Amino acid sequence: MAKRKTAREKLHREQELRVVEQRGKLMVIPRPLDVDAAIRRVRKGRLTTVSAIRDRLARDNGADTACPFCTGIFIRMSAEAAEEERAEGRKRITPWWRVVRDNGSLHDKLPGHFDKQTRRLRTEGHEVAADRKTPRVPGFGKKLQRS
Repeated sequence: MAKRKTAREKLHREQELRVVEQRGKLMVIPRPLDVDAAIRRVRKGRLTTVSAIRDRLARDNGADTACPFCTGIFIRMSAEAAEEERAEGRKRITPWWRVVRDNGSLHDKLPGHFDKQTRRLRTEGHEVAADRKTPRVPGFGKKLQRS
């Protein structure tokens, strides 16, 4: 039976960056490491959104937009690879918990469901309101990193 690839192996997989035309606009199909690098740029105490990551990828590659499907998958892949590295004792990992949805809510598909992301955000001084089904960062717009 073939060994299952780790998230880190998937993250570092060789892949070509592509820019394609989609409905008259240029769309970048990012590589996993491009998304990981965008997340790594987010400083402690700051947040970013999925749309901000997509905007940055598009801008950096001369496109109008970045593929939302690939970007979402690669955010999750980056988070899972970071958690593998943390489990191995690495201290500096990709700060995936600083990525929130465009409305400030947390991601349920990232490692640890909402719990890990909530804990890590609170450790960095962010308030997380858990008064709803989906936790969110109130006033997150004031904490967004400008790129």
